Amino acid sequence: MTAAPAPPAPPTGIRRLFSVLGPGVVTGAADDDPSGIATYSVVGARFGTGLLWTAWVSWPLMAAVQMACARIGMVTGRGLAGALRQKFPRGLVAAAAVALFLANTLNVGADLAGMADAAEMLTGWDSHLFVVAFGAGIAWAIIRFRYHQIAAVLKWLALVLFAYIVAAFDTRPDWGEVLRAAVAPGWPTRDGWGALVAILGTTISPYLFFWQASQEVEEEKAMGRRILVRREGASQRDLADRRLDVGIGTFFSNLVMFFVILTTARTLHLHGLTQLETSREVAQALRPLAGRFAEVLYTVGIVGVGLLAIPTLAGSAAYAFAETFGWRQGLDRKFARARYFYGVIVLATAAGVVLDFADVNPVRILYGTAVVNGLLAPFLLLGILAVAADRRVMRGQPIPRLSVALLAATTVLLFGAAAGMFFL
Repeated sequence: MTAAPAPPAPPTGIRRLFSVLGPGVVTGAADDDPSGIATYSVVGARFGTGLLWTAWVSWPLMAAVQMACARIGMVTGRGLAGALRQKFPRGLVAAAAVALFLANTLNVGADLAGMADAAEMLTGWDSHLFVVAFGAGIAWAIIRFRYHQIAAVLKWLALVLFAYIVAAFDTRPDWGEVLRAAVAPGWPTRDGWGALVAILGTTISPYLFFWQASQEVEEEKAMGRRILVRREGASQRDLADRRLDVGIGTFFSNLVMFFVILTTARTLHLHGLTQLETSREVAQALRPLAGRFAEVLYTVGIVGVGLLAIPTLAGSAAYAFAETFGWRQGLDRKFARARYFYGVIVLATAAGVVLDFADVNPVRILYGTAVVNGLLAPFLLLGILAVAADRRVMRGQPIPRLSVALLAATTVLLFGAAAGMFFL
């Protein structure tokens, strides 16, 4: 009898690194959506390099939060809303899902408006046409393609974020001065507290919590584990792979934040342009200060990150509703077999299109949404901490003590920043 061939050895080194990149990188890149880019641009223009230090402070906090959400999905076999239902009443989870949907819909509308403004600058065509085209195209693609196809596209779209790193180098900063600003935080003013809440709200954002956990479930389904009991539990190697994936994704996200703040600090802030209100104004102001190249990079980046972020915004709300109310769900299903799930995605996108025709100011809404997320996130983090540290819910694989400490510190920091904004 011929012996069965031995299974292939797991990849090592660089091959392993590229093989594990997936949900963590996509989620990290989606964090730098037009809301994030607008927030970082406003912060750089208004405060210069004074808040550069937030990039390295927020990285381990964001990584701890996203890894906790990933672990919840990998170990319980459920998305975040489904796991929260194991610990909290349905009504409370439903309220969180509604709040997430409302915040995400506003974010989708503002993202579409920002993308359309950028596309109009590049082509000269009316921005309203682009809002409809982007909204309809993204909704159609989410319904038409299956999870593994969407995930592959989102992973490649993450490369567009390198545009902001290149733009920062194009400004030729004094790297010694940059280093000093990055490692020497100052005590924020009252306006600075608001900016800090906005930064934390867009880097540690509720929609990313739900998207990360649900992506883990989709990954398991793609491997054939469609029954819940087959998805429960995770090997130590799988958890280690995801830590690497999340670590790289969140590092890249915060690196981009660092360079966007640096670019606008080196150009707009130095020339007294501290009160810009639209992405069009930011891009146009960059041209005489940093050249046409930097303007185009900034503008193209907004379109690219919008294409990456809007599916995660609409999709995370759909996952939250589906798991709260027991609907059929998943980007691996066809529309006819998950009508309510896809209906939430279509509704959020369509409402975002309608918002553009209400003549909203994209940067103001994007910045305001980031602040709202910064206020909502700590309450959601309390629920994540309760679930992720529960041995029963986590099937005997709760998050380690260091992760508990980082999650607790993140929650306290978000509450403290919000209090500082209102009372200092």
